[in-house]
Amino acid sequence: MSEIPEGISPDARETWPHPELIQSWLGDAEVDFELRPGEEVAVHDDPEAQAAARRFRDTLGCFASGITVITTMSGDEPVGMTCQSFASVSLDPPLITFIPARSSRAWPAIQRSGRFCVNVLAADQEHVSGQMATKGIDKFAGIDWTPARATGSPVLAGALAHLDCTIHAVYEGGDHFIVVGKVEHLEAHPEDAAVAEPLLYFKGRYRTTDA
Repeated sequence: MSEIPEGISPDARETWPHPELIQSWLGDAEVDFELRPGEEVAVHDDPEAQAAARRFRDTLGCFASGITVITTMSGDEPVGMTCQSFASVSLDPPLITFIPARSSRAWPAIQRSGRFCVNVLAADQEHVSGQMATKGIDKFAGIDWTPARATGSPVLAGALAHLDCTIHAVYEGGDHFIVVGKVEHLEAHPEDAAVAEPLLYFKGRYRTTDA
């Protein structure tokens, strides 16, 4: 710990602004830019960088995708994160991928556990996506879940399907990680007519296939 400069009161360290706040006053700060639901990445605050990030987001927004929630257990506590960037990789062996931002608070817990469950959300679960993408709250408040068969990760009630996985490989991908999971068990839930349609995301808005 550095010595307090002469003339400054001993309690100055407790009230001194955080370095990130000071940097924001000085300009050229990195600001959070939402790329996908609940996924923020750092972008420099100069106009060109902001414009480029917006073009990238808007162009990629033309690709409609489903919405998933990735879950795991951290000790006795459930952990979850909303994830749009999910895809299949291989049939033999059965592999899938999801791509969390480096800034994700849930990813370190998922990585430590070595296992996770992909919950494919239904059209009536927009509130689940929003809740799992919100920081600083109890993400599982009011959400029913049961342990997945293979890993014990939370399977969310009402989801269209779930894939219970162990981590197969992790690669660096710029400001994200590319996580490859091996599917240990999977189930579709077509028996519930209320969740027949998927929750989609297109051009910055939630959609569904139901006309």
